[in-house]
Amino acid sequence: MSFSITQEPEEIVASQSPIVFTVYETDTAITTTGSFQYVNELYYWTGSSTNSGSEAQYTLVKYPNQNSRGIFDVSKVLNSLFVQPVEENPSQTFYFAVDAYYQWRDGSNTLKTGSHVISDTYTVVDSYGLWGEPINEALYDKTEFWPILASNVATQSYTDNNFIDFQVWTSGSTSLRFTPTGAATTFESITGSNDLTNEKIQTVRYTPPNDNGFYVTAMNVLTEASERIYFDYKCPTKYDNIRIKWKNRFGAFDFFNFDLVSREQFKVTRQKYQPQLGNWNSTQFSYNDYDSQIQNYLTDTDQTIRVNSDYVSQDYNDTFKELMVSDEIYWIYDESNNDIRPISIDTSTLTIKTNVVNKLIQYAFDFTYGQPYKLQM
Repeated sequence: MSFSITQEPEEIVASQSPIVFTVYETDTAITTTGSFQYVNELYYWTGSSTNSGSEAQYTLVKYPNQNSRGIFDVSKVLNSLFVQPVEENPSQTFYFAVDAYYQWRDGSNTLKTGSHVISDTYTVVDSYGLWGEPINEALYDKTEFWPILASNVATQSYTDNNFIDFQVWTSGSTSLRFTPTGAATTFESITGSNDLTNEKIQTVRYTPPNDNGFYVTAMNVLTEASERIYFDYKCPTKYDNIRIKWKNRFGAFDFFNFDLVSREQFKVTRQKYQPQLGNWNSTQFSYNDYDSQIQNYLTDTDQTIRVNSDYVSQDYNDTFKELMVSDEIYWIYDESNNDIRPISIDTSTLTIKTNVVNKLIQYAFDFTYGQPYKLQM
């Protein structure tokens, strides 16, 4: 008789994709009874990895499948924990573990339990995998830029006064190396805790010192720990630059300058009623010359903006897919003061373009302001 966890997550996993524990008991004399069930008690917590608490938050129970296994996907529970915007809490991570065992009723209907197996401790991040990626795959195996939380393989661009935020997973003596063309290389140390959940993801803000381009790479002491991310300088266009940032698949921010023609629209929706006219509380009935037979009682507003990209490479197709499915998007409308406006994307179809077919590639996106014109509750 042997009970074990036969499938479990990797060290750091994505909350929005399956997070699976599979358990198995070999004693068929027990598993074939009609009352036999597998049990997973799920613990999750913040703070230190050793502070799991004494009581499980959820108890999950399943009958064995046709192969006598119990398969538990805990992603729905863990994903529900991520309620804060990344803008508010960039290091929103949780630890979790399970206490697995089984239970059954004997001939006298007494509930019995088998031996417990406690899993390792894992970390979950507000992110998602892609179709075709393995179940329970570690987050660091999903990007060549780890510990930088980015997946963009395209050479990115910046313009005058742009800052770029890099969210970085803390791991030992990691630092970021910024190498501008024709300027001094700079290093930014990642000083967060390897253990505390609120320090696992650190944000490094970088403002390029010149207009010649640069690249960034993560460093482990003097060794490059990630692939390089390249940035080219782009001269300002004659149009207003609409700089958008959005939460990418790793729960960090990506940026893009939509610096061709943009158009804003202001739309009003009104509901009206017909008020009672006249002065009914006077000694004589009368009406006023300012009385109206039509009155607005509810006015809603929608403010939208359409943005257009300049010509980009086809490598941006995957980047814009992440924008299309992002649930947290902002317009940085005043970069000097870091003023942002929440927006939601209205565009529902992205026609994938390639250099072979389209030669020159441009994209347009529609957004709605997340804040109304009128401050009313």
